[in-house]
Amino acid sequence: MPSNDKLFAYNLGQIVPLSEARLHVSDLSVQRGYGVFDFVKVQQGCPLFLDDYLNRFFQSAQLMHLELPLSREELQQVIAKLIDLNQLPEAGMKMILTGGYSEDGFTPMNPNLLITQLPLTLPSAEKVAKGIPIMTHDYVREVPEVKTINYSMGIRLLQEQKASGTEEVLYAKNGVVSEFPRCNFFLVTQDNTVVTPAKNILKGITRKNVLTLAGHRYKTEVRDIRLEEVLQAKECFLTSTTKRILPIVRVDDVLIGTGTPGKISLQLLQDLVELEEKMVSATAK
Repeated sequence: MPSNDKLFAYNLGQIVPLSEARLHVSDLSVQRGYGVFDFVKVQQGCPLFLDDYLNRFFQSAQLMHLELPLSREELQQVIAKLIDLNQLPEAGMKMILTGGYSEDGFTPMNPNLLITQLPLTLPSAEKVAKGIPIMTHDYVREVPEVKTINYSMGIRLLQEQKASGTEEVLYAKNGVVSEFPRCNFFLVTQDNTVVTPAKNILKGITRKNVLTLAGHRYKTEVRDIRLEEVLQAKECFLTSTTKRILPIVRVDDVLIGTGTPGKISLQLLQDLVELEEKMVSATAK
């Protein structure tokens, strides 16, 4: 596996060594934290569910009034080139579109596009088997339907997370659950219905796939979820590109279900892994 100093990135129209990728300080991502991004998992050379991620990336850019300097086809060609150059067996491909070099430090100019690819480590089997504790926080993200680069609240809460012995923070504004800073939330009711929040969320690609997979086995619902319902749930889990499905065994001071990962969460994880492996196999043929 190449070390990070041997990797390549796309930087302002060129593919360069990652160590040489640069942005000027006048960029609005630096000045005001203005920009959008997306993140694709690459497995054995296959960018999983790439069409879905590109759809969301272009939509985020449009909603933030940023125009991509590459067409969809050109973007796919750059991604393929980086995969070929970097030769990473399991990696994350991050596409970042910034507000550009602003003359007044406030007004967006021509957006800058950067694409990096770095090694990715998924949660260990031990972590999945044990599950994770989480905390809650009264908050809802600004423009939650857009994958912006603004993660200020999630980062600010890291110290509180550490002090509480939890691994993630679930946003629940006025008692209505939405999402984690980097993940989507699901619960399983006592009658085995799989439920995920309907609004004030980023619509994750893994969330979409899990909803489809869950629909083959269980009843599913997309609706508002109140925090008290979470605390009474049979199971809870989170979903994301980098974590797949991770069972939640404690919320604040309350154990969820038996306090161990539930059967439905683990079954859906198995289904998701099989879906990913099927896509990799189909690409390799």
